[in-house]
Amino acid sequence: MSQNETHGRAANRRDLLRGAGLSLGAVGLAAASARSSQAAETGSSDLIAGTGATLAALTKQLAALPRRRQFSTVPMILTEPAQWDSEALNAVLAYRGGPKQVWDNTDLAGPWLNLMRNSLNVEIYAWKHPDFLIVSATHATAHLALYQQAIWDKYKLTAITGGKFASNTLIDVPPAAKGSVSDIQNPAGPFSPAANSITVLQQRGVVFVACHNAIWEFSGALLKAGNNPDGLSHEALAAELTNNLIPGAILSPGTVGTIPELQRAGFHYAVAA
Repeated sequence: MSQNETHGRAANRRDLLRGAGLSLGAVGLAAASARSSQAAETGSSDLIAGTGATLAALTKQLAALPRRRQFSTVPMILTEPAQWDSEALNAVLAYRGGPKQVWDNTDLAGPWLNLMRNSLNVEIYAWKHPDFLIVSATHATAHLALYQQAIWDKYKLTAITGGKFASNTLIDVPPAAKGSVSDIQNPAGPFSPAANSITVLQQRGVVFVACHNAIWEFSGALLKAGNNPDGLSHEALAAELTNNLIPGAILSPGTVGTIPELQRAGFHYAVAA
């Protein structure tokens, strides 16, 4: 490979990461079915059994609410609730349990999953708040973890991460998730760092909110880099990314603009630094 080609590929990767980081910020039946399949693998009923009845009820409610994943195109700015997962997002905003915490998560390779897991353990087991709810306001490069593996394969996201992730391993179900939930002190059990996984955290009641702005800006970065195998328009490419969010994720019109709404609803702000 020539030096120019090497520099070109590196520049493309930087453009894509920059595009993904610009945002500081029925389909429902199919999503619910896929999520149920993941739940069966992780033993979700056991993982959430140690939490409160109010949180368990919200988790069940969210699993039944629709996710909009059949877009052909989406605009740059969403203006109507029918353009995002408004029913599910409204259910989160209306949650009456607590305490409630929203995490501002931006770094794919950062400690965000570990920090949320630690927060869960402290609130539930130390402070005895079994209905504690965490929302991950996911954007910037962390948002790459909310795309299904098919998108990672199609758009070669492994290369975009600089090889740090061979695949979207953050949605894998680790062996630790199969451990006994009765031993919360097990250093290799479902409440340990060995179980840092989006899928496992979902089964513990954590809600992952996806960002339309991150989707729009990342699709623009893909177009700029020439990474558009189907020759899609910006609006169509953003729709494809939206349609391939992981099961259970809740699409928002933009996480940065949704964080204040969560704070108005009583969520305490935290950031993964």
